Amino acid sequence: MTQRGISHTDEVPSWAFYFRKDEQYMQKKHWQRLLTTGLIIGAACWPLGSVLAASSASTATTKTTTSPAPATTAAAATITSTKPTTDKTYSLTFAPDEYTEEHMSYQGQDVAYRAYRGIVYVAHPAAPEAEQMNIFIPSAYFTGGNVNGYTAQTAPIFLPNGVGGYMPGQAGEPALSSHGTPGPNAIWVALSRGYVVAAPAIRGRTTQDAQGNYVGKAPALIVDYKAAVRYLRHNRHRLPAGDTEKIISDGTSAGGALSALLGATGNSPDYAPYLQALGAADERDDIFASMDYCPITNLEHADMAYEWMFAGVNTYHQGNAPHAAQPTGQLPLPPQGSRPGISQIAPPSDTGTVTNRPANAPQETTTAQTMTGRQITASHALKQLFPAYVNSLGLHDTTGQPLTLRADGTGSFADYIKSIYRASAQKALTSGNTSVQTLDWLTVKQGQVTAVDLSKYAVWAGRLKATPAFDKFDLSSGENDEFADRTNQPKHFTAFSYQHSDKQGALADATTIRLLNPMQYIGTTGVTVAPHWRIRHGAKDRDTCLAIPALLALKLQNAGYDVDFAAPWGQGHAGDYDLKELFDWTDSLCK
Repeated sequence: MTQRGISHTDEVPSWAFYFRKDEQYMQKKHWQRLLTTGLIIGAACWPLGSVLAASSASTATTKTTTSPAPATTAAAATITSTKPTTDKTYSLTFAPDEYTEEHMSYQGQDVAYRAYRGIVYVAHPAAPEAEQMNIFIPSAYFTGGNVNGYTAQTAPIFLPNGVGGYMPGQAGEPALSSHGTPGPNAIWVALSRGYVVAAPAIRGRTTQDAQGNYVGKAPALIVDYKAAVRYLRHNRHRLPAGDTEKIISDGTSAGGALSALLGATGNSPDYAPYLQALGAADERDDIFASMDYCPITNLEHADMAYEWMFAGVNTYHQGNAPHAAQPTGQLPLPPQGSRPGISQIAPPSDTGTVTNRPANAPQETTTAQTMTGRQITASHALKQLFPAYVNSLGLHDTTGQPLTLRADGTGSFADYIKSIYRASAQKALTSGNTSVQTLDWLTVKQGQVTAVDLSKYAVWAGRLKATPAFDKFDLSSGENDEFADRTNQPKHFTAFSYQHSDKQGALADATTIRLLNPMQYIGTTGVTVAPHWRIRHGAKDRDTCLAIPALLALKLQNAGYDVDFAAPWGQGHAGDYDLKELFDWTDSLCK
């Protein structure tokens, strides 16, 4: 019996991978296949030894012939189909006998599961390697057992995405390291708590088909995520386990935006033509719950919100790089299965770059740069546009008080944002973090945080991005690239940047922009919004403004949905940093 495995104890490092000599030939052939299909591209890969190690990160017993666990870890690799997408129709019928038996141990806890890999979830994929899914099912369910109170019939389905920077998301794997730091990732934790895991690969802005067309631009990523949900529902009577009425999404950064979009747009007819073109299953695509970390969303209003918070802070810390093959500030993808983020803003590397940022997030440098006069002028102009947008939403707090802004940016909505930061600081202070009392943007009296100064907060947090933060005048951002056409010509997505464009860039069409904004669908007739939401934005996250996820949370709450929204203290732009709390929350909904 062939074995592949990984275990972790206090004595064994989390990256101690083991695979038997008799599997080396199979591993070699697997990587040759990846190289020839364009999944791994030249020097963009991690070192081959690390990649092979990552691919053997579980103990597996082969039941029916399947390839070894794929471990696509190329940094900015463009996922490219090597054959025409019209020459094959993929079956949408789940094959229950094609799996491997695997287990993975961490500090004495062993998690056994069956792994079904490489499942193409649409009949006519634009790029098959980018539209496939891995499904993992706890082994106990095949012998009538239960895990954490769940059975094969009642187990929720955890649906994480690996999207970051609107780049392609890899099909996830369980792992015992998260972005280079020890500790199981969300997939392993989900399996340990009895969840079925469906982890789809998703097209991103660099995905190409065999003819070189860019087939991952907006709205491809949400179309793929919906198609994965439809595949699961189509196979609800064939899947050995998992309740397809309890599908729970999860994502970070652009992946958090994608998770929110999936939750907010269930069954919307707007996406039907795109789904039909791919041959997605004719099923519902609404979900039970959406978990969204630091979502880079509501893009057409994100520049306004950013300047509402950071206008007056005229230095920034974002590195510069071209948008195309190596998008702005792109960092290498971590080994497959690692979660997209860590809990703290990490120290600088030898090059002065802040490390351990989420995969494909904008690069952060420790050396500040000064904005130009034009950028400073634009900052104040964008800030002035934000109050009218906030006021147009007609939002209110839990007491029914309207949340609005005056022309100068102050008002009850600003007070609401202060209350979120105040609650975060108070929780940290109560737990013994006395450094809270030293911050000049907080007023602390007798152990209570009583006031928040947003202008001083902006200085303390620091501006990451120069104006405009997202829709760049020179079309250089990842978001400009996301709205590009099939020939990879980036586009503007706001009237402001379109009017001030350096390159006379085109404006993306209004329909495409709408398809990427969850705010446009909450409360819309014919749409089934997820009933449960958990949204997190770190108290020191400056990749987007707290106002953006706050507006999403408020609109959901005002529409009657269950929302758990917070800004955890000490967190920057990261996700999946509180896995116990995350799955405690989902358990509270599912049991």
